[in-house]
Amino acid sequence: MTTDSRRSRDGPELCAVPRPVTTAMTTGLSQQYNLACTELNQPVNHFIEEVFREMEQLEQLRSTLKICGNNRLLPVKRVTDEDFLAISHVLKDNSFITNLDLRFNNLTNNGAEYIAKFLQDGCSLFHLNLMGNDIETEGAEHIAKALHRNDTLRSLRMTGNKIGNKGGMFFAAMLQINSSLEELDLGDCDLGIQSLIAFATVLKQNNSIRSLNLNRPLFYVSQEDTSIHIALMLKVNNTLQEIHLSKHEMTDSGVQRLCEALHENKTLKYLDLSCNKITRDGVKCLAELLRHNTTLEILDLTSNRMEDEGAMYLAEAIHSYNSSLRAFAIVSNNITGQGLKHLANAVKSNSGLEYIYIWGNVLDEDACVAFSELLSTGRLNASSTDVRPYIVDGRVYLAELFHGLKKHYYWTPTYGIADDPECNSSLTIINYHDF
Repeated sequence: MTTDSRRSRDGPELCAVPRPVTTAMTTGLSQQYNLACTELNQPVNHFIEEVFREMEQLEQLRSTLKICGNNRLLPVKRVTDEDFLAISHVLKDNSFITNLDLRFNNLTNNGAEYIAKFLQDGCSLFHLNLMGNDIETEGAEHIAKALHRNDTLRSLRMTGNKIGNKGGMFFAAMLQINSSLEELDLGDCDLGIQSLIAFATVLKQNNSIRSLNLNRPLFYVSQEDTSIHIALMLKVNNTLQEIHLSKHEMTDSGVQRLCEALHENKTLKYLDLSCNKITRDGVKCLAELLRHNTTLEILDLTSNRMEDEGAMYLAEAIHSYNSSLRAFAIVSNNITGQGLKHLANAVKSNSGLEYIYIWGNVLDEDACVAFSELLSTGRLNASSTDVRPYIVDGRVYLAELFHGLKKHYYWTPTYGIADDPECNSSLTIINYHDF
């Protein structure tokens, strides 16, 4: 008897779900794949065959099957729609495989239809990654409708598939019915205003979604309608722990509405507002929120324009009032040494703050000296920031490190650890992620 880990909907704790060992497991996975190709009368994809063979060579079979089209260590032949049919035959006979990663392949709407059928037929998958394929609105409809009747999948990543506004509406409708999905990633999917409003409306009632990525929707006019609807949702939602609102063209007025709602929210831990149009006035609202909020642990303000005044607002809140924030990113915010020096002093006095990312600002001498002191005294670990000091002719400078909240999002490194916590600190902090 083997066991799979399944997360409880009431929290991040894991419980063991027993699964009988199938007779198919006595046959090698690569051999099963070859037999499936023969049955389906289709050619063998040697890349897929090699991935299955590598799984067999492990001392213990892992639960994650990664057939990524951007793998640079193997000669890749990307997965097609027909290839997935053969893969699904193997998965049906090996229920210990609960995580399937098919990012950056050539799956289209037809492949999405095959995936939908697989999800309906009692599959054992907990996590499915379809990032960077060629699935459009029709494929989104197939997958979303399949999830009406699926109660095993916990995480779905559709990032980069151009499902459009209508495709987003299908997923929003799905969340009215599905009560088991906990993580949904629809970033860079060309969502529109209507689908964003639909998600905000549905999540007032949905009690299962913990993480939602709505990055980079398509707006044809500048407006704050979506920010207002999302704020109203956050005011009443008591389940969502992570939300990504990058590239929403959000201005200070939208941030103000969000902050008003978050004063009443007691569950959100990770707020991503990167790549928006937030200035010192919006940051002032966020600083006021941090004075009173006791649940927010990660704040990402990368690529906004808070400048020194905004940095000082944050520094004051962090120095004297907030003890729950563990990480924040202020990369590329046009902050000079004056503002960064205030932030460094705030970090000294706030023992709960573990991570701070500052690269892309004006790293003048004051900034370099302040962060060099933080690192030399041990108040800030070298792995917890994206800069490293060095000295030339008696003067301190800062060099960039490839550290951040989620650097390995669209790709994985050729060498080293793919899930390196130094490059993906948000996954370490918000530890309910399993994939």
